Order: sequence, then C-alpha cells, then structure tokens
Amino acid sequence: MRAPQPPEHGRAAEVRRRFAEEARAERPDLATLCLLVGAAGDGALAEDGIDEAQIELDRLAGQLPFRAGDPRSWALALADLLGGRCGFRGSPGDYQRLQSSLLHEVLRRRRGLPILLSVVWMEVARRAGAPVYGVALPGHFVVGFGRPTRRPTSTPQGASHSDLFQGQVLADPFSGGRLLTGGDAELLVAGATGAPLDPSMLTPAATLDVVQRILNNIRAWAAARPERSDVSLWAVELSLLLPSHPARLRYEHAQLLVQRGDFLRGATELDAYAEVVAAVDQPAAERVRRQARAARAMLN
Repeated sequence: MRAPQPPEHGRAAEVRRRFAEEARAERPDLATLCLLVGAAGDGALAEDGIDEAQIELDRLAGQLPFRAGDPRSWALALADLLGGRCGFRGSPGDYQRLQSSLLHEVLRRRRGLPILLSVVWMEVARRAGAPVYGVALPGHFVVGFGRPTRRPTSTPQGASHSDLFQGQVLADPFSGGRLLTGGDAELLVAGATGAPLDPSMLTPAATLDVVQRILNNIRAWAAARPERSDVSLWAVELSLLLPSHPARLRYEHAQLLVQRGDFLRGATELDAYAEVVAAVDQPAAERVRRQARAARAMLN
C-alpha cells in the first residue's frame, strides 16, 4: 500500500495558506479542511484528488433515501449505506496507520479512525439533508442525529440514560454505524476515562474542534514514531493556523524545528514563546531562552 508522501515546499505553503483561510471563514467547511489536512500529509493528493473526494461524498449522499424522516431513520439509512453496502468501518489495526487520519485515504480504503469515519458519516448525511453532527465522546468520536436540546452541565440525580439522550440518536461509524444506547455511550466513556457519562459530552462538536482533534491524533501517531518528525511538524503547523490553539504548541513547534536541524528558526520560535511565558512564569521563560541560545550555538 502506498504511504503518503510529503508535499513539495512551495505546494506545502499553498496548502497551509488555504487551510488558514478556510479555518477563518465564517462557516468553515469540515470536508475541505480535512482534505487540506490530507494534502499537507500526502504530496500525491493534488487539486483533482481533492475534487474527486468531494465528488465521492456527493455520490454517496445521492444513494440515501430522500428525506429519510426522523433521526433514527436517518441513522439507520446511513448505517445501511455506509456501514453495510459500502463497508466503511474500523478495526484496531487502523490506529497504527497514518492513512486512517486522512479523509481521502479513508474514502479510498473505507477504513479509518472513529473521528474520520464520523466525518464521512456527517458529510454524506449533511449533503442529503439530515440533521447530523459530531459528538466528541472522550476517546471515541461518534455521530448524533436530531436536534439536541439544551442540557444541564451535570447529570440530575436519578436521571436515566434515556433522560440524558432527550430524543438524540447516536451512531458509531467505527462499528459500521451501530446505534448506541445510553448504556453503550456510558461504557465508551467509562472505558476511556473511568468517569461516568456527563450530559455535556453529548453536545455537538464545533467544526474547528473536530479538525483540532484530528490533528492531535496525527501528532500522537507521529510522536510514537520519532523517525516521522516530518509528520509531527506539518500537523503542528496546521494546528497553529487554527484561530484558537494552546500556546504550548509554539514550544512544540520550536522543538521540532531544532530536532530537524532548523536551528535558527527553532531558536527564534523559542524566544517568541519565552516572551509569552514570561508574563506568568519568569523562571520557565529563562529556561526556554537558554534552549534558544543552545540552538543558536549549534550553528557554529
């Protein structure tokens, strides 16, 4: 199987420009952002490949029944089409593959991580007119159907699983679109965190939060493979282009630059991060400045 190839420098800059522009749009498009993530990680994905992926999502949406009806009917229709007839689902081995986090590869292989399979579900369902959204359960992303109502921030005493759902229908694309009961969702959360399901976990995930979670997954994949610092670098650089991101990502970016031998840029980034840290922690800022000086010394 062909591994994703890094894009050439000039094209990589154009991909980042387009990603930043889309991320700052009034209504960022999830599929476009995910495909640009794919283009950042796979130099073989050109503009025609991005267009083909969008066309494939349109084609799949065209196979859904028109206006399936209530949320449960929509969920069942998606499970029948994508999980059943098309064979989209996941397996433990998918967590070991970078392709599982790249939308164009997930569409090609029909395999992926829960969040990427959920993106396929959401984008196909949205094109068909379904009331669909992502639900970012801890450790396992799923999709929701229906119009979720406002929920309390804590579970009322004596509330049942069905009370928490309030008519919401959840499906797990990783298992082929299996509909989840409240007990199923509780087990997923308990398995990931050891904590009970909280109503706030059932709210729709914002587009940019979904993209950030995808990039976090890619960074985690690369962190376990030191030889793939190139993947860590582009994933961090895309994360930094999102309107909101943790300040510590700048430190991670600087460290990666130094690790990859770009000592001057890395030192400059370390100094910039030290200025941010200095406002709250002067000793930490000085430690970062020492790292910047050490990086510059490597140029001699």
